[in-house]
Amino acid sequence: MANGTDYYAVIGVSSSATADEIKKQYRRLAKQYHPDTNQNDPKAADRFKEISEAYNVLGDAEKRKQYDDMRRLGAFGGFAGGARASRPGAGGARGPGQAGAGSFTDFDVGGIGGLGDLFSSMFGAGATPGARGGARRGAPEKGQTVEQTIVVPFRIAATGGKVPVELEVNEECVMCRGSGAAPGAQIRPCGECSGRGVISFGQGSFAVNRPCPVCVGRGSVPSERCGACRGTGEARARRTVSIAVPAGAESGTKVRLRGQGGKGAAGGQAGDLVITFEVQSDRFYKREGLDLIAIVPINVAQATLGSRISVKTLDAKKVAIRIPPGTSAGRRFKVTGQGIEKDGKRGDLLVEVTITVPESLSEAQEKAMREFADASGLKY
Repeated sequence: MANGTDYYAVIGVSSSATADEIKKQYRRLAKQYHPDTNQNDPKAADRFKEISEAYNVLGDAEKRKQYDDMRRLGAFGGFAGGARASRPGAGGARGPGQAGAGSFTDFDVGGIGGLGDLFSSMFGAGATPGARGGARRGAPEKGQTVEQTIVVPFRIAATGGKVPVELEVNEECVMCRGSGAAPGAQIRPCGECSGRGVISFGQGSFAVNRPCPVCVGRGSVPSERCGACRGTGEARARRTVSIAVPAGAESGTKVRLRGQGGKGAAGGQAGDLVITFEVQSDRFYKREGLDLIAIVPINVAQATLGSRISVKTLDAKKVAIRIPPGTSAGRRFKVTGQGIEKDGKRGDLLVEVTITVPESLSEAQEKAMREFADASGLKY
C-alpha cells in the first residue's frame, strides 16, 4: 500500500508476528467489522476491506517477504536512509507557498527487481502505484458523503411528509473557487514535483508515486495563498435541505440522497447525503408494527353501564366506538384500516380503554355510589 498505510498497523500486529498470530488477529477483526454484522455502520465495510487487503499480503509468505523488502526501503510511510540529498531539478530555494517543505532523496534500490512488478504482484493488476499514467493530476473527485441523524415527528413519520435539515459540508471556497490562491496571485507549476502532483522514486522504468507534499497533489502552487481557506480550496458551509420522509418510516430508517453531500473537486460529482431517522414519541398514539394504539380514558360509570365515545384517527377524522357494559381496563376495540399504510399494506387503529377514578365526588355522586355499594353488599 503506497499511500503511507502500514499493513502491520492495519492488522494490529508487530512486523515480527508469526503467521499464526497474523491469521488469528485477522479473523478477530474480520468478524468484528464484517458488513453483515454492521449494517448500520457504513464505515465498517471500508474497515473490513482495508483489513482484507492487508491480510491478502501479510497472509501470503512470498508477498509478505516482498512487502517487508519494500517497507525496509521506505516505500510505506517514509523514505529510508538518514541523508536527505536534494532531488535533481527540485532546487534549493523555494518560491512563495513552498516554504518549509523538505527535499526528497532519489536512491538505487538494489537488486530486488522493478518496483512496479512488485506492486503489481502484491496488489493485483491495475493497482501499481508507480505505473506510468497511474497518477492523474487534477482528476475529478467525488465529494464527501455526509451522514446525519434527524428527529422526525411521529405523525410525519407515520403519514409521510417533509422536514428541513441543516447540514455542514465542505464546499469549494468562494474566494478562490477551489484553487487555493489569493485574488491576483500567480499560479505556477510546483517546483518540487515539476507540476506532476506526485513525487516518484524507484529504478528504471518503474517508480513509486506519492502525492507531492508541497502542492498536495495539485501540481501547482500560488504565489500567495487564499486567506479565506488558507490555501486548501475548501470551506465549511451550512445549508438547509428539505428531506422527504416516506410514509411508515421508523427509527433507524435510512435514506440516501444522491448529489446532496459535499461538493466534488475538480469538476467531480457531489457526494451523497445519508439521513437516519429518529422518530419522536406521540402524546396520543403508540405504534405496534403498522397498527396504531390509542389510549382512551373512560370513567367508572361508562365502563359499568356502557357508553359511546369518539376517537380521532391519524388523518384527524372522528370515529364512534361503542363501549359495552362491564368493560374492563385494558380492553381494545379495533377500527379496521385506520393504522399506518406502508408498501401497499395498512394496519388498524386499536383503541385501548383505561378506567379513571374521580379524586372527589359531589354529595349526589357520593350518595349514589353508597347506594350502589350497599346494593352490591360491599363493605366500606
